[in-house]
Amino acid sequence: MRSLFRLLAPARIAPKPATVQRDTVGFVLDDGRRIDILRVRDPRARRIKLSVDERGARLSLPVRASLVSGERFLHEHRAWLTEQFATQAVHAGDSLQRDITDRLPLRGDELPLRWQGGRATRLDFDGDAEGGLLFTAPASAGDAALQRALRDFYEAQGRADVGRWLPKYLQGLPRTPRRIVFKRTSTQWGSLAPDATLSLDLSLVLARPSAFEYVLVHELCHLLHADHSRRFWREVETRVPDWRDERTYFRDEGRALKARLRALLTG
Repeated sequence: MRSLFRLLAPARIAPKPATVQRDTVGFVLDDGRRIDILRVRDPRARRIKLSVDERGARLSLPVRASLVSGERFLHEHRAWLTEQFATQAVHAGDSLQRDITDRLPLRGDELPLRWQGGRATRLDFDGDAEGGLLFTAPASAGDAALQRALRDFYEAQGRADVGRWLPKYLQGLPRTPRRIVFKRTSTQWGSLAPDATLSLDLSLVLARPSAFEYVLVHELCHLLHADHSRRFWREVETRVPDWRDERTYFRDEGRALKARLRALLTG
């Protein structure tokens, strides 16, 4: 009988989960530039957060935070915002231009670049200039073909680095990565999917090698611990004792690295 009452009782309507609300707010930087900031009221947010990536600025607000507190937070961080957008503006002019671009970033350095005509579009190390690069391309090659050749070169260099570092870290891991992919991301440097696919940001190839290697180790350690617990960081520190220095490097230089790669690969 009791089960019959349950069947006949009116169904309880579960409250609708709070939805993410988005709008845009205008803001004036210290240099007088006016920008639009994406304002997001997110039920998952626990504190007010301001971030800048290649898509622009984003202000995240917890549900209970007032708009006034968000405005105050923006004004308190005006100088930081101005600096971030100034950095992006500097690298916006770093597009890949045939016969004009004379240097390319790689492994924390700027390598001299030489251009020549040819039947195929490709980028490689310059055999006639030690430590330099040689870009070969037919006159008919457009910007997209040049950018694709540059991306292929960077990915090949990234795979070469990973192939050189990976063997010394495999011992003690429960399994090896299923596969390794390179892609451009706005905020992350690396991630490990449940199927053990390891994704790495392509702009790591532009960073100093020790920082790139740290990101690889960081993601490999997630094969041992999926979280960022103390046990996880102990595994990282065992393999990269100076990991804090590398993390600081990314905090200082990371945005510029991503902006530089974006400018080169998208024009």
